Amino acid sequence: MKMADLVEINYRLLAVLARLGMNIGFGEKTVSKVCEETGIDTAAFILICNMYSYQGYMPTEETLESADPESVLKYLHNSHSFYMEEDFRKLEKVMNELVAPCSPGQKKVILDFLEGYKTEVERHFEYEEQVFFPYVRAVMSGTACGDYSASKFEENHSNIEEKLNDLKNIVMKYLPHECSPQLASDVLFALFSLSEDLGKHTGIEDLVLVPMTNRMEKKEA
Repeated sequence: MKMADLVEINYRLLAVLARLGMNIGFGEKTVSKVCEETGIDTAAFILICNMYSYQGYMPTEETLESADPESVLKYLHNSHSFYMEEDFRKLEKVMNELVAPCSPGQKKVILDFLEGYKTEVERHFEYEEQVFFPYVRAVMSGTACGDYSASKFEENHSNIEEKLNDLKNIVMKYLPHECSPQLASDVLFALFSLSEDLGKHTGIEDLVLVPMTNRMEKKEA
């Protein structure tokens, strides 16, 4: 399949391409050719695209076996950067514009809630970057030691998109009438999109990276 045709099927995959450094302008190149040029394993790329494209998608054992964990790690790491540097920055900008007409007290409640959530997500990502991802790479290289495991990560892996529902409800139900309806719609669209994307991100960690790591752990045992 040509990469342009893949994007035509699901334009939301543009976010996946950006996070993997696949620049727009691929002409008639196939998916495998673009993956080769950017150093991404084709099987891992297709697996990530399937997770984003199909609700309830569950990768098979064969699919997990054929995909490269390092490409999955690269995608997740780059996603963390995009969420913090792109998505949250844009959300903060439009949220500040939205609450500008609010009273100081109302403004503080809303902006503090967003800032608190951002801090929580940042800590969540830091744990993965500093603990779980290095552990996965250690398992890949056969140098893992200690009693940590993918199962322990999975047991404590929190759902970071849940609290976004509270922020959605604040905007939908309790926003003062002085606020711009158009800006409110923009904020809600950004919140729903972020929530959906974070859900896919969590799915890739829980349904792809954790099972991949479990398989490697068993081979080492």
